[in-house]
Amino acid sequence: MKHSSTAVVLAILGLLAAISPAALPSSAAALGPAQGASYVITVYDSTGNFASRGVITLHADHTMSVIDSNQGGPAYFFSSQLGAWKAGLNGKIVAKAIDFDYPPDQDVARLDYTIGFTQKGNQAQGTITVTTFPLENGDPLDGGGTLLGTFTFVGQLVKP
Repeated sequence: MKHSSTAVVLAILGLLAAISPAALPSSAAALGPAQGASYVITVYDSTGNFASRGVITLHADHTMSVIDSNQGGPAYFFSSQLGAWKAGLNGKIVAKAIDFDYPPDQDVARLDYTIGFTQKGNQAQGTITVTTFPLENGDPLDGGGTLLGTFTFVGQLVKP
């Protein structure tokens, strides 16, 4: 008897471990492919001019990573962005990411994202607000800082 009870418990634990976090209900369930998905985006400045191309990945664990075509120069030198996202209002996502600017600027930037989805999650659009802080004593997770600009973007889901 003891062996069959142990086997049942192990089987149940195995099934529970096999369930991915994305399969569990969450407030972001309506976001569809947004969880664990990447979007190729085109970014525009506040006047509607092309600024850059990038890729946003919204990981299923609610972290995010972003790469941008401008990050290697020649005008700007900054790192990739890492951060976190959560479900917002009206099926949108709000996210916050941090990157570091290399010399000559040497500061830290916070990028605040609002991302909406259309076409069953196949397309994304939104805004990015960039605020910079002094590298040594600035707090990018707090208020303040210097507003660098607000950008808009449109994107397409990257499909396997």
